[in-house]
Amino acid sequence: MNQTIGILAHVDAGKTTLSEQILYRSGTIRHPGRVDHKNTFLDLDPLERNRGITIFSEQAVFEYHGNQYYLIDTPGHADFGAEMERAVQSMDIAVLVVSAADGIQSHTETIWRLLRRYRVPTVIFINKVDREGVDIAAIMAALKNRFSSKIASVDSFFSQNSMSTEELEVLAELDESFLDWFVQEQFEKENWLNHMRELFQQQELYPCFMGSALQGTGIDSLLQGIRFLSPGQRPFREEEFSGRVFKIRYDPQGTRLVFLKVCGGTLKVKQEVKAFDCNGKMHIEKINEIRIYNGSKFQPASCVEKGGICAVTGMKSVRPGDSLGKMTPSLLPKLVPLLTAKVEFDSHLPAKTILQCMRILEEEDPSLKVIWNETLQEIQLHVMGKIQLEILKELISRRFGFQVSFGSCQILYYETITKPVMGYGHFEPLRHYAEVHLLLEPLPRGSGIQFESRCPLEQLDASYQHLVRTHVFEKEHKGILTCMPLTDVRIVLTNGKAHLKHTEGGDFREAVYRAIRQGLEQAQNILLEPYYSFTIFFPPECIGRVLSDIQARSGSFEPPAVGEYQAVIKGRGPVAAFMNYAAELESFTKGYGSMQTSFDGYEPCHNQKEVIEQIGYDKTRDTENTSSSIFCAKGAGYPVKWQDVPLFIHCKDETPRG
Repeated sequence: MNQTIGILAHVDAGKTTLSEQILYRSGTIRHPGRVDHKNTFLDLDPLERNRGITIFSEQAVFEYHGNQYYLIDTPGHADFGAEMERAVQSMDIAVLVVSAADGIQSHTETIWRLLRRYRVPTVIFINKVDREGVDIAAIMAALKNRFSSKIASVDSFFSQNSMSTEELEVLAELDESFLDWFVQEQFEKENWLNHMRELFQQQELYPCFMGSALQGTGIDSLLQGIRFLSPGQRPFREEEFSGRVFKIRYDPQGTRLVFLKVCGGTLKVKQEVKAFDCNGKMHIEKINEIRIYNGSKFQPASCVEKGGICAVTGMKSVRPGDSLGKMTPSLLPKLVPLLTAKVEFDSHLPAKTILQCMRILEEEDPSLKVIWNETLQEIQLHVMGKIQLEILKELISRRFGFQVSFGSCQILYYETITKPVMGYGHFEPLRHYAEVHLLLEPLPRGSGIQFESRCPLEQLDASYQHLVRTHVFEKEHKGILTCMPLTDVRIVLTNGKAHLKHTEGGDFREAVYRAIRQGLEQAQNILLEPYYSFTIFFPPECIGRVLSDIQARSGSFEPPAVGEYQAVIKGRGPVAAFMNYAAELESFTKGYGSMQTSFDGYEPCHNQKEVIEQIGYDKTRDTENTSSSIFCAKGAGYPVKWQDVPLFIHCKDETPRG
C-alpha cells in the first residue's frame, strides 16, 4: 500500500523537526537532523539551510510495518504558501503541526481551510508540549472552537494497550456508534479503531496527538496512528492511469523533472499519457524516465503503481496542477499572490536573457506569472511578499549568475465588467483575414476567465473555434482602467468568419485580442482589490481605538467578543489598508495586540479613483493592447478606431445571448 503523508504547519512550529523524527524512527535515516544544525534530510537547498526555513516542498520514502509511505515536508512561511498548496493536492493524509508554545497562528488557519477545501483527512500533532507554561486544555479548546468540534485526542489508543476513559467519553460525544458502545460498556479496541478509521477517512474525525519532536516524544504514537488510520490494502484491479502534476524542478544537469502523484492505474517508462491543463486543453506527453526521490537522491524505476509519487523526464509542456489520464481537473489555486513587483537589472544585460530565466522560475512556480511589458520594456512578477523576493534574488544569482533587484511591492489589482457587452475584432491586412464577435459577460467573484461558443459550425469551422478558445486563454488580457489583468468574465464566441485562402494561424489571435479590447472600451469597467478576513486580539481597553481604525480603513466587522483580559474582533477589509496594521496594533497595545489575516477574495476597490490616478495608465499609448481593428481596401490594410468598428464588420450581428 502506498500512502502520501504531508507535514504542514505555520513557520517555526517544528514541522521539519517532526519530519526528521518520522524518518529516523522508521529507519530511513541514521540520525535526526536539526534545523539549527543545518543538517536536515529534506531541507536540501543552501537557501533553506542558511535561513532555517523550508522554502521548497521535498519528499522522502519510508517503510513502516510493511507499508510504504511518501512523506512531503512543505514550506511553513506564508510567502511560500502557493508551493505548499500545490503539494497538498498529492496528499492522502495530512499532519497539521501546532506549536503548544504559540498556539493557533494565522497561517495555521490558512492551512486548515486548504485541507478542508481539498478534502484531505487530517491528523493534528501538538508539538513542544515540554515547554514551560504550556496549557494543553486551552489549546484543545481553541482547536475545537476555531477548527472543528470533531477534533479528539487519541494518544492512549496508540501509545498504550488500554483506552483512557476520558478519550472514550470524548469520542462518544462525537458519534452515535461510539456512544452506544460506551453506554453498553462495549470496549473492544478493534471495533473502536475500525470505526475511528472510517470516520477519519470521511473527515468526521480529526485525531489529535501530542509530543515534542525535538525530544523525540510522541512520535511512535503518531506513526502507529497513521498506520491504523490509513485505509486498508484494497484488492488489486486493473484501471486506467490517472495522475496529477504538483511540482516542476530542474536538476543540476538542467533536466526538466515533473513530479506527479499516480492516482490510479500504473505509470510506465516510455508510456504516452494524456495531459490536461486547467482550461481542459489536452496534449500527449511521453515518459522517458521515472525516478523515485528520497531526499536529494533517487532510484530509477520502470513503473509506479497507484498511490506512488515520482519524478519523470520527457514531459515538456505540463505545469503544476495539470491532470493526467483519467484524472479530474484540479481546483483553481486558493493561495494567490496579492502583490506585484518589477524586476530591475543591469541595462547591459539583454532583457530577453533575463526573461528566459524568469520563465524557468515560472515553470517551477506558476504563481509568479512573469509578464513582459512591451510598452514599459520591463519584467513584472506576481509575488506573495518581501521574503519571497529576497529568496528569488539569491536564487537567481546562484542559478543564473547575474544580479537582480526588485522594485517596491505594489497591490495586485484586477479589472472586470458589471454588464454584458459585445466586442468586435477584425484583422485584414493584405492576404490575412479573421473576424470574431465576442460577448463579454460578468461572472461571480473568483470565477476567472471562462470561454463558451454559441457560434454555429456552419458559420465558423470547429478548427477556427478551437483557435479562438486557445487565444482567449493563451495570455493575460488587460483592463482599460489601469492595465491590470481582466478577471471574472465569460467570453462567448457568437460569430466569426475566416477566408478560404488568406486566413493564417495568427489572424484569429489578432482578431480575438482586438475584440476583447473593443468590448472593454464600451463596458462599465470596475477595479477590484484584494480583501483580507482578519481576527484581531487586543486588550479590552483598546476597543474604541481598534473599532475606529477598522472603520477608517473601510473595513467591516462582527460584534466584538470582550473578555476580562482580551477582546477579539473578526472582520474583513482591503489588503491595501490593512497590510501594515499588525505592526501599528502591536505598537499602541504595547505588544499585547496581534492580528491574523488570510486572503478573502476580491471586491470592488474602495478608492478606485485614487488608485487609477496613482497608476496613471494611458490606454491610448498602449500599442500592445489595441482596441482598433484592421480592414482592407484597394489592396492595403487600414486601421479603424474601436468606436467605428461596428460600422465596418463583415458578419451580421445576430447575437445569441442565451
